[in-house]
Amino acid sequence: MNQAILPLGIVHLIGTRQTILPKRLFAPGPNEHELEQLFVAASSAPDHDLINPWRFLMIPLHKRLDLGDLFAIALRERDPSATNEQLEQAREKAMRAPLLMLVIVDETKGDSQIDLNERTLSAGCAVQNILLLAHTMGYGAGLTSGKALKSESFRLGLGLHSGEHAICFLSIGTVVSRKPFKIRQDSDSFVKIWGIEKR
Repeated sequence: MNQAILPLGIVHLIGTRQTILPKRLFAPGPNEHELEQLFVAASSAPDHDLINPWRFLMIPLHKRLDLGDLFAIALRERDPSATNEQLEQAREKAMRAPLLMLVIVDETKGDSQIDLNERTLSAGCAVQNILLLAHTMGYGAGLTSGKALKSESFRLGLGLHSGEHAICFLSIGTVVSRKPFKIRQDSDSFVKIWGIEKR
């Protein structure tokens, strides 16, 4: 039996990670070397048959205005009565955080027998690896989604094909402010042993 015990520092570091909203993330973000390390961490996620069913679409700063336009178009499609102020708020979402990327899962890549849920779980593991490593680097990070990700015009604007699913945006940067840390649930609230009921 493996008697190795994780250093308390690692356990503490993992336990102190928290979601930081993009509006609280400013420059600097990860440099080129750190970014490569983040992607190495992502590549170690579980991946049945090594099909790499997910990818990250980086949104560079010079494309943020274009992304903002896609957000506004998607909003107008959902709500033709959206005001100019609401459209501007939608555009502004694209301007937050120095590092912004879209997490995409491909349900057609590789063996078709590999379920979409498994592919999405693999992507989630890759994302969590990035979140944890970014935290150890001293950066804040968070995930955001929204109705725009389901918009066909939004998907086409970003070049997604019919078998790809836009899961969420991942933002990373330097934390300028954060909400108070929320105590995590005790493991008893989400871990059960089959056949044994706790009183």
